[in-house]
Amino acid sequence: MEIRFHIPDFMRHFKLNLTLVDYMNKYPEKFRDNVKIGSVYGAFPNMTWNGGRYFRGKCDSRILKEIVNQFNKRGIPCRFTLTNPVLTPQHLSDALCNAVLKAVNNGLNEAIVCSPLLEDYIRDKFPGIPITSSTCKQIEDFDELCAELEKDYSLVVLDYNFNNNFDVLEKLPHKEKAELLINPCCDPACKRRGEHYRSIGRSQIALTEHMMKKTDASYTPEPFECACMMRNLYQTVNSPLHVSPVDIYEKYVPMGFCNFKIEGRSVPDVNILENYVYYMVKPELKDEVRLELLTLLTKNIKYFS
Repeated sequence: MEIRFHIPDFMRHFKLNLTLVDYMNKYPEKFRDNVKIGSVYGAFPNMTWNGGRYFRGKCDSRILKEIVNQFNKRGIPCRFTLTNPVLTPQHLSDALCNAVLKAVNNGLNEAIVCSPLLEDYIRDKFPGIPITSSTCKQIEDFDELCAELEKDYSLVVLDYNFNNNFDVLEKLPHKEKAELLINPCCDPACKRRGEHYRSIGRSQIALTEHMMKKTDASYTPEPFECACMMRNLYQTVNSPLHVSPVDIYEKYVPMGFCNFKIEGRSVPDVNILENYVYYMVKPELKDEVRLELLTLLTKNIKYFS
């Protein structure tokens, strides 16, 4: 069985992720058996439909297309995190989001959705784009989750509160469609999680509106204090939500699960690299591979012409 890791972020961790992919292709023997990159997920700056993590910045159309092309020509989909939970019908006409989906609609790239409104719109306007059901839906009811796995989704990202609930996981249908978020930084059963997603969504919309005014004034996102967001890997390994590499290969894969998501869109490259080494590299080669990847990242590798 192929073990597919879905990794962050095709823009913010662009060089790291391409370096990883090329290194894996060159030295597959240094990685655990049957491991591959299933997708790279994320968004481009100022996309109103983006959710989960706030994202602002600049990116011209040429760079946008080349970023997607670099992953696609290696056979890797870009999965767009279109998970803003507070969208209204007026946001469906967002020019940038529609232009991005039109540009990447080649049968390979995908969309992760939370809002039924946006999901219906994408299915109608961009039927060639596979859709993943987001963990942002916070589906915590077993029957509701089973029903979600029966729907027309390429993948369903489970609520991470199910991560080590093997009584539930064993009973799920279509385990090949289930994706587990294996390194969550959030606290178990966090009561503020839904409101945090909504706060990020409101800030993303407000940012877009601010950028359209073309003002020199800066924009400050809606404040939301959360100490969890910047936790590193080793600050989460003792969490009951954490999924260890040993458990992936000795418990989850034998049960039929093969899709695993590594979070970290907004944390530094070095933190993400440690996750990649921790989960994918053969344990006896972790130090060697980490050093070789860090060395490659210091080189001036030219990806754009």
